[in-house]
Amino acid sequence: MDSIGVIIGFYALAGLTVGAALLVFLVRNLLHAVLALVLAFLGMSGLFITLSADFIAMAQILIYAGAIPVLLVFAVMLTPHASRDNANSLFAPGGLLIGLGFAALFVFVAMATVWPVLDVETLHVQSFAGTVRTIGAALLGDYLLAFELASVLLLAAFVGAVALVREDEA
Repeated sequence: MDSIGVIIGFYALAGLTVGAALLVFLVRNLLHAVLALVLAFLGMSGLFITLSADFIAMAQILIYAGAIPVLLVFAVMLTPHASRDNANSLFAPGGLLIGLGFAALFVFVAMATVWPVLDVETLHVQSFAGTVRTIGAALLGDYLLAFELASVLLLAAFVGAVALVREDEA
């Protein structure tokens, strides 16, 4: 990250991501919270792009900013309207304190850690096509069964959610 544009983009995307994540926590309407979550996921994708992790950025867009919000919208729409009000919880102040404690711990560890700096000339970076080929071969080779079981599990969860909220036909 030597370019000033990349550094400015990184911090702008980091601010956008943190702001959207705070909106998810603070917004009262669940659909607005889902939209803020999509914005946070897109910000994370942008952060991966600034870190030259193109494949992970595209997977972030497809899976987290695409598929997960669709499932959340289905879940919100399939719940009764009275259960969707996102009311106050007595656990919110404690959760906020725990979250702030973890954030402080992460900042302390990040500042106290001596991070290694890699020399760009000796760094061997695999090309984007090579990365995609390697991941594709792993998903369709050694991990094919786990990959297919995960898709069947997601489908079963979706069908189960629809079956639970479906009104009985009498």
